[in-house]
Amino acid sequence: MFETAELGQKVSKREFKERELPLWEQLVKIQRDLLEYKDFQTIIDFAGVTGAGKRTTINLLNKWMDSRWIVTRAYTEPSQEERARPEYWRFWRDLPRRGEIGLYLSGRYSRPLLDFVYQTITEGEFEERLDRINAFERTLADDGALIIKFWMHLGHKAQKRRLKSLEKDPLESWHVTENDWKHWELYERFVAAAEHLIQHTSKANAPWHIVEGQDYCYRSLQVGELIRDAIAGHLDWSRLDNKLRRELIGRVAVNREAAGVDTDTDESSNSDSQRPIVTILDSLDASKRLAKSDYKRAMKTHASKLNALHREALRKEISTILVFEGPDAAGKGGIIRRLTSVLDAPNYNVMAVAAPTDEELRQHYLWRFWRYLPRAGHMTIFDRSWYGRVLVERVESFATPAEWARAYSEITDFEKQLIAHGIVLSKFWIDVTKDEQLARFDARKESPHKRWKLTDEDWRNRNNWQEYALAAHDMIQKTSTVSMPWTIIEGNDKLYARAKVMQTVCDALQDAVPD
Repeated sequence: MFETAELGQKVSKREFKERELPLWEQLVKIQRDLLEYKDFQTIIDFAGVTGAGKRTTINLLNKWMDSRWIVTRAYTEPSQEERARPEYWRFWRDLPRRGEIGLYLSGRYSRPLLDFVYQTITEGEFEERLDRINAFERTLADDGALIIKFWMHLGHKAQKRRLKSLEKDPLESWHVTENDWKHWELYERFVAAAEHLIQHTSKANAPWHIVEGQDYCYRSLQVGELIRDAIAGHLDWSRLDNKLRRELIGRVAVNREAAGVDTDTDESSNSDSQRPIVTILDSLDASKRLAKSDYKRAMKTHASKLNALHREALRKEISTILVFEGPDAAGKGGIIRRLTSVLDAPNYNVMAVAAPTDEELRQHYLWRFWRYLPRAGHMTIFDRSWYGRVLVERVESFATPAEWARAYSEITDFEKQLIAHGIVLSKFWIDVTKDEQLARFDARKESPHKRWKLTDEDWRNRNNWQEYALAAHDMIQKTSTVSMPWTIIEGNDKLYARAKVMQTVCDALQDAVPD
């Protein structure tokens, strides 16, 4: 695989100067186009042989382009903050915004490669970790991201000459470590592992480019021109795709108008309205009640137990995530207040998820949830969550059918990473009947301290009751698993709902901290 990158290719300094200036200008223009368009993020990874020019090339790219709009990260061993969260937390955290470029050194590929070379993981485990990388890159690419990956290569002899040359340079000698020479001794093993890695992870949406790194001028032009062409091509594709989408939407609207269909009120075009109305929510027993005296006894027991379990989880650094979804006025806020009232405030965080901010809109929809994962031992409670992608964004057409359809697998993959890290994850759908919701809406209108909760959007959502019920049915069906189950709470009686949630959270923590 690497023979084509050991040919000793060179570019003279004169030719380099002649080609550098126009390339420089083209990259600056493309960066301005990206910032103006803001439709996708550009992710550029550098991996390869020590001494092949990865760091030098990243520095040069920051010189050629405006570094204010470039995210540059060189990863080392995870910090204490990073170890407290799932492995990919820091990779999600460091993503560039749409319209910006990210340059990454020793990123997600470094640790799996080293572990395999040093035989601390098996080939099967190596492939599992490469599959995790493929899933991460596919998630971003499906959202429109441009991913470019460079393997900077040197032959065995060329690498030895480069390391010796760096050692003699007072400004560069600090880069060369004992590990670098140890890796050089294991060169053949590294090359074999790298071939495996590249074959397993070079995809149409995230290809590898092997660049010969021996000559500064050659490799610099090679990388710069590949980046220029890739971004230019992705910009053209993205613009064409958006244009075709707009034309298609316009055509559909014209055809429906010509057919005499009212696009504002007609529901016949919504595939959900053609489906059977019966959902998993229809099987709930809405009459379940809990007497006030029984509620007080239960809550006293649960409160004491939850407080003790959470303190033990904090001591053992076991984090907890609670997710609450359900119709408006289902009682999610009241349940959350009862939960937090028995916890120590510095050790939990409640995230009330609303419409994404401008900053969040320039990222993948999961980015904002990765950002707020709890520290070791802490609890994060999401009042609405990443499931908005397959609920409100689906029903209100904020996401295309393709976007929300693939979100089920993206979400389950996200949650698997949480579980694998040891996080306690509990998901609750708090359900109420349509009549009960109306009664609560009317009560809110009459209550001075609750009137603010009732909005025009609540009434609009109520008009889409069937669509939301079908979306919730699909969500539960496709994302409730043995390790990540949904707990459906009959919420017509607030006392029953609060007690059942408290007990379920206690049971989940009890399983995680049995002592």
